[in-house]
This record gives sequence, C-alpha cells and structure tokens, in this order.
Amino acid sequence: MIDPITAVAMATSAFKTVQKMVSMGREIEDTLGQVGKWYGAVSDFNEGKRQAANPPLFKKLVASKSIEQEAIEMFAHTKKIQQQEKDLRELLMYTYGASAYQELLNMRRSIRDQREKSVYAQARRRKDILWGTVQSVCIVFMCGATYKIFMALYTAIQTTNSV
Repeated sequence: MIDPITAVAMATSAFKTVQKMVSMGREIEDTLGQVGKWYGAVSDFNEGKRQAANPPLFKKLVASKSIEQEAIEMFAHTKKIQQQEKDLRELLMYTYGASAYQELLNMRRSIRDQREKSVYAQARRRKDILWGTVQSVCIVFMCGATYKIFMALYTAIQTTNSV
C-alpha cells in the first residue's frame, strides 16, 4: 500500500526544491524534473487515499488511529497538496501561458490513466491475492480446529456411553 504521508513528504520536498531553484534565478525549464517528481508523488498520494478509504479487514480491526485523527490528517494533506498545485499552476502559466498549462493537464491526465491501468491495478491485484490467501488459510485453520473439537467431543461422548 502506498503511504499517503510518505507521498506528501515526497511532494513537499519536490515542491520546495522547485521554489528554491526558482528563487535562485533558475529557469523553469531547469525545474521541470522536480515538477514531474511532484506530480508523481501527488499521484501516489491520491492512490494512497483511495486505498485508505477501503482498508483490508485486518487493518480495520487493529487501526492505530481514530477515524477523526485520520480524517484530519487526510484533510490537512489534501489542502497542502492543493495549495502547492495552485502555486505550481501560477508559476507554469506565468512562464508558458494558459495554453501550455492546459497541454500539461492533458498530458497528466493521459499519464495518470496509463499508470492507473498498469502500476496501481497491479498493486491492487497483489494486495487482493495476499488477503485472499490470508483469509483462505484462516478458514482452513478454523475448519481444522472445528473438526478437532467435534472429534474430541465425539470421542468423549463415545467414552462416556461405553462406560
């Protein structure tokens, strides 16, 4: 599972690097690699949020955070990402114009769709297989334990009836 907190930390690091490079007088072209890292981290954050909205049963049972705490953290991280996105949008529009920013959004949408189909779908399949295996093992174990209990009871009843 992608950790949203780690993804936000990576996005913030990339964003601060862009800010630092621009404030030092670097051209926006020099910072596009960091902008790309920021978009990748934001994509991971959004996937992490999606996964956190539907956690596995085990995590639901042993969650270490309260619902309120988790909601506040997600809200704060989402707002932080939105502010960073607004600042980057202004920087890119100032440098390249609105049409270039729209072109970037279209490219981003295309890449996001491609990533969704490949990377994230594969991660979800692996997680589903893992939890399916864990659940199957638990069911087999419970069936075995139930069989042993019934056999012990059956033996105890047979012993008392024969005495």
